[in-house]
Amino acid sequence: MNLTDTAVKKAKPGPKPVKLTDARGLYLHVAPTGGRLWRYQYRFEGKPKLMALGGYPDVSLAQARERHDKARKLLADGIDPMADRKARKQAQDAKQTTFADVFQLWLDHWREGKSERHADYVERRVKADILPRIGERSIADIEAPEVVAMLKAIQDRGVRNIAKRAYETTGQIFRYAVAHGYTKRSPTADFKPSDVLKAGQETNYARIDAKQLPEFLKALEVYPGTHVTRLAIWLMALTFVRTSELIGAPWSEFDLDNARWDIPAERMKMRTPHIVPLSKQAVETLQTLHRLTGHTKWLLPGDRNKEQPMSNNTILKAIERIGYKGRMTGHGFRGLASTILHEKGYEHAHIELQLAHAQRNAVSAAYNHALYLEPRATMMQEWADYLEQQWKAPINS
Repeated sequence: MNLTDTAVKKAKPGPKPVKLTDARGLYLHVAPTGGRLWRYQYRFEGKPKLMALGGYPDVSLAQARERHDKARKLLADGIDPMADRKARKQAQDAKQTTFADVFQLWLDHWREGKSERHADYVERRVKADILPRIGERSIADIEAPEVVAMLKAIQDRGVRNIAKRAYETTGQIFRYAVAHGYTKRSPTADFKPSDVLKAGQETNYARIDAKQLPEFLKALEVYPGTHVTRLAIWLMALTFVRTSELIGAPWSEFDLDNARWDIPAERMKMRTPHIVPLSKQAVETLQTLHRLTGHTKWLLPGDRNKEQPMSNNTILKAIERIGYKGRMTGHGFRGLASTILHEKGYEHAHIELQLAHAQRNAVSAAYNHALYLEPRATMMQEWADYLEQQWKAPINS
């Protein structure tokens, strides 16, 4: 017989659990301690299951039967009612989980193995550009238009490259959220940066041409500023690395005995390691610099604070001071070297790899950065010899 309200009220505990059956698997479990719990016993895909439906008297007999009926309907549709309830709870929890919550979880997971400097930079950028816009929103509710609005707000500050990085980082956070059940999909999958951001313009760095090299190098020789700055510009000409790679270099990256400079991945634009074979002229320059700055951590310490590297503008201002404002930049040596080396017939792959232009994925990065070291070393020495010849050459010859 089915249970009645009276029978449920009068149910008393015994020395062992008591099972008061209602119908179709629904029963009241009475524990020896007096606790009474509604349960639904069923089978799903041949396996026995036991589903809790709430405790009596908080859940009455009528309410227990109502919950039991809903569970049976799901079962009739081929759905495990306990699995369905768990999924619904996870979805509800996700509704209460903000983007900022998931960002912190992602950051703790992602920063493993990353350099402290790079991880801190990404964290600062997210907190400055992303969280103020969508941080307090439930991650399960965020739609593509909200992400687009955030990216456009960043772009409107004139920093399209940072907007693109924000898109990439946001996508990574959403992928983490999908993988861990906080949302069903990523809104960044619905569009690409090119769909919503203005087309970027290539930066054309001012640079002299080959005919102007002798005059420039002679002007550099009599630069009225510090020896360290003059040597920094000469070293940039010899190695044609990016300005940030030069000024941020610690002495620990240099192996002068083996004429080699190893720049770690976290300091490179392509986020892969880079090797700079050092010419004899570059080694001599570094030896001179070591006598001037070797007592500090940095190859090029700041004038005012030796604990920090030289500022970004020091090299540019020095070039302007010798009369080349608007005509040459530190970055200009890269384009100049590329043009001249190509004209001299050096292998395109060797030049591109030395410029760290080659696209290198994470799988091949550890191998590719060391490709063609011998011909690259030869090329770098011949480039240094060429610069030395230009320095000695008469002007306008």
